[in-house]
Amino acid sequence: MKILELYSKDETKNLKVGLCVLLMIVLAVFTVAVSKKDITHKDGGKYYKVYARYNRTDGLLVGDLVRLSGMDIGRVVNAKLDSNFKAILTLELNDNIKIPDDSSAAIVSSGIMGKKYIEIEPGGSEDMLTEGSEFAYTQDAMVIEELIERIIGIGKAKRQDKKGEK
Repeated sequence: MKILELYSKDETKNLKVGLCVLLMIVLAVFTVAVSKKDITHKDGGKYYKVYARYNRTDGLLVGDLVRLSGMDIGRVVNAKLDSNFKAILTLELNDNIKIPDDSSAAIVSSGIMGKKYIEIEPGGSEDMLTEGSEFAYTQDAMVIEELIERIIGIGKAKRQDKKGEK
């Protein structure tokens, strides 16, 4: 540590603190880079792609889960807009899970402020979705702000009705 002997105690202390901060920043950047959502499946299984078309997908991102009966069966792997400005999501589903072609795909969240995912509600058809199929029935994401506005609007309307009755 002869290099540090060239500096005063304050300079040595500042240098050590600076190096520690630099190390933490490097570790933070590395952690973020490594932990970025990996949209590939880690189990090495086979998957098939299907599509779902939505008017709005608020809060749902590429890499988010696709679930059936609370079990993870796939991921959202791509999102794009069609010519009518509707979102087309590409979903990769586990090849072992066969889904009736009249099933619905709803964007839901795990709690009020929870993460969004796609929940598949199976239909009763004997025909199954295959590679490249599209869900016939979808349900858009519910936006909390709009829900609160509706509740407030209902409350105001009821208040107006009570004032009119008097």
